[in-house]
Amino acid sequence: MREHRYELELPHPPERVWALMQDYARWTAYAPMVLAVEVVHPGDAQGNGLLRRVIYQMPFGRRGSALELVTEVTPARGYSYTMLSRTPGNDQTGRVRLEPLAGKRTRLSFEERYHLTSAPWKWLEGPIYRFINRKNEASMRALSDWLVAHPEYRPDLA
Repeated sequence: MREHRYELELPHPPERVWALMQDYARWTAYAPMVLAVEVVHPGDAQGNGLLRRVIYQMPFGRRGSALELVTEVTPARGYSYTMLSRTPGNDQTGRVRLEPLAGKRTRLSFEERYHLTSAPWKWLEGPIYRFINRKNEASMRALSDWLVAHPEYRPDLA
């Protein structure tokens, strides 16, 4: 099993970061790996039980698709997710946390655990996840950059 953790301080309040993270139509504007997001099931009023299909870029020009089940939602503070695999034992889990900091800033913490069990993917797990981890980190930085470039987006939360 592999695990990836990443933290980043953002110059935005957690409520504004949260709003953009929940605005799935905008993911493609800042997430370099995401090609589309479809909400399959909205979950409850807070988003617990939300099921989303994410279409994403893979290495070598390939496309991938992931069904992600969102749980443990605390609005403007974070959530957990499980990427559901067709193959038992290949599910990936993760957590996103938003910690309020002084000066309307936020510490974004991201963690993801994965374990590929099927050949040939298990032999390529390291290179595949180095690619994915770099793209995830770039997405988080780009989320912040997008908010800076779009002060008109949810100014009520700024």
